[in-house]
Amino acid sequence: MSDIMSYLFETNAIKFCEENKPFWYTSGKIGPYFINTHFVFGNETDAVNFLSFIDECLNDKISLPEKVFKKSLEQYNNNSIYKNVINTMKKYIEDNINTSEIDYISGGERRDWFFSNIIAHLLNKPHISIYKDLSTVMSDSNFSNTSNVTDLNDKKVLHIADLVTVASSYIRAWIPAITNLGAKMCWSCVVVDRMQGGTAKIEAEGIKALSLVNVDNGLFKKALELNIINNSQYDMLCKFYENPDETMKEFLIKHPEFLQMSLNSDEKTKKRAQLLLDNNLYKM
Repeated sequence: MSDIMSYLFETNAIKFCEENKPFWYTSGKIGPYFINTHFVFGNETDAVNFLSFIDECLNDKISLPEKVFKKSLEQYNNNSIYKNVINTMKKYIEDNINTSEIDYISGGERRDWFFSNIIAHLLNKPHISIYKDLSTVMSDSNFSNTSNVTDLNDKKVLHIADLVTVASSYIRAWIPAITNLGAKMCWSCVVVDRMQGGTAKIEAEGIKALSLVNVDNGLFKKALELNIINNSQYDMLCKFYENPDETMKEFLIKHPEFLQMSLNSDEKTKKRAQLLLDNNLYKM
């Protein structure tokens, strides 16, 4: 999957922090890299615009799938990066799953739809769009007909997502939504696995978990070889992969000024830094 790795770097889907300047995550923790998998839609601008388009369509759950599909199909036909990512994902699925056993493909609001709709079309499978409130609609493989769905009677589902971290969306929404339909999520395929325990949680639900790229030492080594990062950054990334909390705790102890500067920074950064302090996330 070296091509997919290259696309992650080329589109800035994965960004590595400067030395001694880790990123703040929504959780209030910090880390040396940040991932926007949906940037492999072609580039950051197209991805951000597509996400905004999806937001504009959310007020009508029945018409949304066709609108989103048409946009993704247009991009597929006109952007080589996105087309290659989708084609790679399709082949990977075909190589690892007996596709004749797949009854439906599902994708969850919102970033999953960058990948699930077009894959459903290419594999000629009907698509289930799952919304954050766990409501669902079903579309045919051409997205010309969409309707509400309540019962799928033991059908087998492949869920496609952009990213898995700790699988909170799977556990909270995607798996329950499919279960509520009387169906079974049998497989999951993501573009990027952040290797932070999510896959184990998915597999514990009896689901076969697949990923195109794992965020591990192999990816960091590739970045080093391409001179995207230096040796110092590489060492921090490897330590973070082995023990993220201990690595970032050690960083904060060595660089107390980082936390103080963050507390005096913009509102979003300040809020996340305060979250770290209030919840003692690193048990300092």
